[in-house]
Amino acid sequence: MNADLIAPCGMNCAVCRAYLRPLGPCRGCRWAGLNRPKTRVNCRLRTCEKRGGRFCFDCPDFPCERLKNLDRRYRTRYGMSEIKNLLAIQAGGIRRFVAEEKRKWISAAGVLCVHDKKRYPREK
Repeated sequence: MNADLIAPCGMNCAVCRAYLRPLGPCRGCRWAGLNRPKTRVNCRLRTCEKRGGRFCFDCPDFPCERLKNLDRRYRTRYGMSEIKNLLAIQAGGIRRFVAEEKRKWISAAGVLCVHDKKRYPREK
């Protein structure tokens, strides 16, 4: 788990089922050019031209409706908030956020997937 696995929207790709799956894993949203799934390649949050920096909070429209909709879906289905993640990064920096994410999601039993709540073998 590292800073390169935190997507512009605040999603931690290291705990995503697509990243954790053993066969044909996604490489993370920041490496979308290497991904086959069109959802990552064509993600409008990832490719947003309004964002002036690395994360959605670098946008004058933060949080935009698209991000609010994604956040609402993730809070409802998975108990995770991309907006909360982004605010934590903005307040404490990416290193602190990644360290907290490691404590939250990784244990001796493996990496907890945000989507299916299964444990996967330790980090790649």
